[in-house]
Amino acid sequence: MSPREQILTLFRGEKPDRIPWFGDLDYWANSLIKRGLKPVDFITSPDYIKWHKDLRVGFYLQGYFPFKPVYGFEEKTWTEGNRRYRELITPKGNLRECWTYLPASFAEAPAEHLVKSENDLAALRYVYENTHWEPDYDYASRRKEYIGDQGIMLAYLPRSPLMHLIAVEAGIMAVTYSEAMAPDEFAETINVMKGSFDKAAMLAVNSPAEALMIPENLSSEAVGPIFFNKYMKAYQKEWTGKIKEAGKYSFIHIDGTLEGLLREEASVGFTVLEAMTPKPVGDLGIQEWEAVAGETPSILWGGIPGSYFTPIVNDEEFDRHVTEVLDVMRKSTRYVLGVADQVPPDGLETRIRRVAELVDEYGTYL
Repeated sequence: MSPREQILTLFRGEKPDRIPWFGDLDYWANSLIKRGLKPVDFITSPDYIKWHKDLRVGFYLQGYFPFKPVYGFEEKTWTEGNRRYRELITPKGNLRECWTYLPASFAEAPAEHLVKSENDLAALRYVYENTHWEPDYDYASRRKEYIGDQGIMLAYLPRSPLMHLIAVEAGIMAVTYSEAMAPDEFAETINVMKGSFDKAAMLAVNSPAEALMIPENLSSEAVGPIFFNKYMKAYQKEWTGKIKEAGKYSFIHIDGTLEGLLREEASVGFTVLEAMTPKPVGDLGIQEWEAVAGETPSILWGGIPGSYFTPIVNDEEFDRHVTEVLDVMRKSTRYVLGVADQVPPDGLETRIRRVAELVDEYGTYL
């Protein structure tokens, strides 16, 4: 079977010829571009899919939102060295953020969030009350033609409002303090954001993508059951339902600790719980996943921590870990072997190729 045939067979609840192996290579590919080892347009070209085929990795698009914002307020952007600034000008006050690019990791991190405290919530509500969304489907249409039998076309919905605040606009400390100091205003802000995100989410559902992910970047260390049930679960259940009604597959990106929320997320109704990280990097061994998730049809996708693709892990340990993961996965049609969460910039091509060899040897179902 091709990677596409394997994954669609699994989605139907049937048994493919072997455990599907799908990897998120986007972070690694971007680092290769920045180092001049791949052309600037590599990720958007047909060669990107051919690269996956050569490496024998199933493809699923990462990092693509099939909509774009249109602002009804002034936005200023500028850079200073390796720092990227953005300021939103509103009648309720201005919001400014700064992201610092880190050359060693080929990534950026927030140095200053848009929302610093509950005093910024009124301005943030104004931002979302005056943000509109337009479809941005051209990339999806082109990419869908390229993918062929190598995988599936996946695009993003917005995160749930709470996780968007935690991951992007405020950080966990400002979220926690704002919710504690101004609970009613915080809840109102979440509702305003949801009203805006719902419009973007519907554009995503109506896009050419056949699979839709809520890219929560969830870790149980940051969000526990109280925040989840209060601010996230209803949003996720609503949109997994609408994705299913559209005849498409729903994903959630869980790339942190699992034990505190795995059962709750498994109860939502996602087709796939993706980027699941096992011990020794995560907090649950692969043997524990099913028991903690409970009886649910959700597919458990992941198993190989990103660091295992780098030289800090030796070849013997890599083979041992992947073989152990495959030994669990081959006993059930509930798994997809994947990277948890991405192959990093110092990933080794030989390790990517080795996974397919190990799947050939140990990935046949019992």
